[in-house]
Amino acid sequence: MQPLADFELQRPSRLVDALALLARDGAMAMAGGTDLLPNLRRGLHAPTLMVDLGAVASFDAIEGTATHWRLGAGATLAAMASHPALAASLPALAQAASEVAGPGHRSAATLGGNLCQDTRCVFYNQSAWWREANGYCLKRSGSVCHVAPQGQHCHAAFEGDVAPALIAYDTEAEVAGPQGPRRLPLAALYRDDGAAHLALERGELVVALHVPRPAAGSASGYRKQRVRGAMDFPLAGVAVRLRREGDRLADLAVAISGTNSRPFRLEGTDALLGRGLDDGLLAELGKLAHKQVSPMRSTVTAAHHRRLVAAVAAQRLVRELWSA
Repeated sequence: MQPLADFELQRPSRLVDALALLARDGAMAMAGGTDLLPNLRRGLHAPTLMVDLGAVASFDAIEGTATHWRLGAGATLAAMASHPALAASLPALAQAASEVAGPGHRSAATLGGNLCQDTRCVFYNQSAWWREANGYCLKRSGSVCHVAPQGQHCHAAFEGDVAPALIAYDTEAEVAGPQGPRRLPLAALYRDDGAAHLALERGELVVALHVPRPAAGSASGYRKQRVRGAMDFPLAGVAVRLRREGDRLADLAVAISGTNSRPFRLEGTDALLGRGLDDGLLAELGKLAHKQVSPMRSTVTAAHHRRLVAAVAAQRLVRELWSA
C-alpha cells in the first residue's frame, strides 16, 4: 500500500453543510473509513476533498416507533449489534451487523458505509503497482474485465453483510442531495454493475434507513458463509424473513449478498406460499437460488462453490426459522 495523497479535510456538523461540500468536484464522503481508507492507500480513489460525516448532528440516531424503525446512516455496526430492542425486532439485522469484520472495525464502521461500500474483485483490490503490472481492469483505469475478458461488464461482487437483511425487511433508503430528499426501496439503491453499483446521483448521500416492523409471528435471521470464521467478507450472505400460519408458509423473503454485483431479493418465492415446509419446497427454493445467484471468478473461491453455498445457506436458514 502507498501513503495517502494530500487532500482537504472538512468535518461539518450540519447535514446541509455536508451536502454542499459533497457537491464540489473531487469530494468524497467518509464515515468510519474501514472500507474507504484501504482503497485510498491502494490508489483506487484520489479525492481532493474528504467530507468526514462523524460530526453531523443525529446522523447516528436509532429510533423506533410502534410501526417502524428509523436508523441513521451514521450508526455504527457495533451499536446496532448490541441494541437489545433492535435485535428483538430485527434479528437478521443485528446478526448481520455482528458478523462484519472484527470488533474494532464494527466500532467504527457505519450502517451507511456498509451499505455503500465498494464492490470487490481479486483484480481490483490490489496495490497500484500490481494493477499496473496486470494492465489495470475495466473497473479502474483499464478497458478489460479480467474475470470475463470477452465482455464489457464489470463483475466485481458486492460483499456487504447488512444490505440483504434490510432488503428482506422491505427497507426504504432516505437519500439527500442537491435536488432535495427522496426515498426509494433499498434494493433499488443498487445496480447490477460492479463498476457503478450505486444508483446515487452526484452529491447524494444515504442519510437514514426506514424499516417497517415485521408482522406478528414473523421470524428472521442472517447466515454468512466465508473462508475463515472471522474478518472475511462473505462468499455468500443470506437473510431470510418468513411467517407461518399453522403448517403453511404465509410469507417469505430471501435476500442474498456476496455473489452478484448487487445484493438482491430472490424472485419467485411467492410461488412457495400456502404450502408446508418439506424437502420438495426446499428443493424449489434451492433451484431459485441457483438460477439467480451468478458469481464470477472475482474471489479466490470457485464461482460454482459460491452458488452452491448460497443455495444451501438459504435452505438451512428457512428450515431453522420454520422450526423456531
